[in-house]
Amino acid sequence: MFRFLKNIGPGPLVAAAFIGPGTVTVCSLAGVRFGYSLLWALVISIAATIILQEMAARLGLISKAGLSDAIRSQLQHPFLKIVTLFLIVSAIIIGNAAYEAGNVTGGVLGLETIVGSGQLQLGSRSYNYLSIIIGFIAFGLLYIGNYKFIERILLTLVILMSLSFLITAIVTKPDISAILKGIFVPNLNEDTILDVAALIGTTVVPYNLFLHASLVNTKWKGEISLKSVRLDTYVAIILGGLVSMMVVITATAITSGEITNGADLAKSLEPLFGSYAKYVMGIGLFAAGLTSAITAPLAAAYVAAGCFGWKSDLRSNKFRAVWALVLIVGILFSSLSISAIEVIWFAQIANGILLPVIAIFLLWIMNKKSVLGAHTNTLLQNILGIVIVLFTIFLGTKSILKVISNL
Repeated sequence: MFRFLKNIGPGPLVAAAFIGPGTVTVCSLAGVRFGYSLLWALVISIAATIILQEMAARLGLISKAGLSDAIRSQLQHPFLKIVTLFLIVSAIIIGNAAYEAGNVTGGVLGLETIVGSGQLQLGSRSYNYLSIIIGFIAFGLLYIGNYKFIERILLTLVILMSLSFLITAIVTKPDISAILKGIFVPNLNEDTILDVAALIGTTVVPYNLFLHASLVNTKWKGEISLKSVRLDTYVAIILGGLVSMMVVITATAITSGEITNGADLAKSLEPLFGSYAKYVMGIGLFAAGLTSAITAPLAAAYVAAGCFGWKSDLRSNKFRAVWALVLIVGILFSSLSISAIEVIWFAQIANGILLPVIAIFLLWIMNKKSVLGAHTNTLLQNILGIVIVLFTIFLGTKSILKVISNL
């Protein structure tokens, strides 16, 4: 086990990125509303994530370039290149800045479950100093610029998060037969369609494709490592999927009270299973918020570096400027207790449009022998990729319509 943990690569960062407060909230609501019956949607989402992330990792390993670098180099028409790269960098940076507020707030909610409120009244305005504390932790880790150190910290947090959610799920004494039914028997109707779309949408994350392709060469070099890269990807994403399932299973035990986020779920556990369950869940939520608060700015910086042709150096001023901007926006919205609903709506629209576009570009790149040589997609990989592209178009449309209906 020690040897395995020592040799794993950026896969856990991908898992850390998609298991954030948003995922915890979506999974909590799915469990409260529909019990175990939507677990099958998480199985599908994990399968889709594995397929796309394997392509992104293979691209980064073989071409030694990130996804945004590959898109920039393969688009020959100047106008099309400028428009495409502008849309990608704008959507990723603005979208991640919006979601960063949710990541920091999620970490704060987890801490408040454990230590109490972090509100500080200064004059007529209330500030949350816990947001600033979490922001400083994320800022410090990113500013150090040591990828291996960041990787170890995130791996520790992912393990802590996984154990926390696993323990709380076991405490609820779930019905194993009902869980198996929820995994293998799809339940899709008018009542569940949006929750299914949300469960899949919160797992198949566009910026993770850029992050994975950019980071894969920090651990491995060349095609000889392809088997190890795939194992790392599969294990990490499956672990992330199991964490999501644990949250759904935990939330299924809640029969009363209003649940709107992971913190509400943690507090609702106390009268049923004792105060320790609340604290363990709070630790998990804090870890989920902090890991996503680190990976979202990092991914935005890698996207910007690839689109503008910068060197992807964690200690370069340009690279630091991008992640710092995303992080500062998140801290600002979170610490001032400003509602980020409108901003997050915009981010959902951007991601709803961006996800199928990025999936199409990825599939296009993965079939170019000039980029991947003998490691282009197989027929089966292309078929699976096309199915995912079609579904992401459906998912993106649903997301946009949902946001518009709430305006």
